[in-house]
Amino acid sequence: MIIDFHAHIYPEKIAVKAGQSISKFYDDAPVRLRGTAEDLIENGSKAGVTKYVVQSVATNSAQVEGINNFILSECKAHPEFIGFGTIHPEYENFAAELERIKAAGLKGVKVHPDFQKFRADVESMDPVYAKMAELKLPVLFHAGDCRYDYSNPKYIANVHKKHPDLVIIAAHFGGYTQWDEAYEYLCGTDVYFDTSSTLWKLPVEKAKKMIAKHGYEKFLFGTDYPMWIHTEEIESLKVLGFTPEQTEAVMYKNALGLFKKCGIEI
Repeated sequence: MIIDFHAHIYPEKIAVKAGQSISKFYDDAPVRLRGTAEDLIENGSKAGVTKYVVQSVATNSAQVEGINNFILSECKAHPEFIGFGTIHPEYENFAAELERIKAAGLKGVKVHPDFQKFRADVESMDPVYAKMAELKLPVLFHAGDCRYDYSNPKYIANVHKKHPDLVIIAAHFGGYTQWDEAYEYLCGTDVYFDTSSTLWKLPVEKAKKMIAKHGYEKFLFGTDYPMWIHTEEIESLKVLGFTPEQTEAVMYKNALGLFKKCGIEI
């Protein structure tokens, strides 16, 4: 089994536009694949991926319900998918929406402070995080970007301190281009990291240092599809020197343990 814990999907009619927007946001970073559910499965299956945590992000409050409905519909159509919903800091009826998506079968929530323009530890989000913890919905943060201050790992660490029962995943080794901050504030905590959009830029020795401090048990394989290709991302992990047992843990066992902690069956 392999679980891709970080994959984005979009409706066919907007997939190309969505990919272009992502590329522009990340200073013309290449988006290699199409971004549709079918394309995700086609590419992942070539690498032996069997499950995908699929998500999308609401950039304004009006998009929340539509995106959540889309993810729900794709999960019903594709049993390979584990759906994470979206919420926006300006979405007022967050408690009812979180309850709705939980009851409908979504397993967690993705937030992107840089896209959504809110500091990860802003007080107005505390009731939202508390509700996620109550419902045992893990939250996946986009973590870290040296161009912005919204998702700095130290703010995600503050969320963890204020909401210790909330299961948190900090994407991109805990801090996309802010790995020093991730090492200082998040390594050694109970926060999970995913491996997506990282090894193209993070020096191998620094990655190994982070793994040694944080523990391989808290790393989750992820690709950030449609930006990266599954076969290449799996190959890139080999430089980290994981044992076969550790590789199995990163590829799927750690994810299964996270879901078990939340009472989630997949």
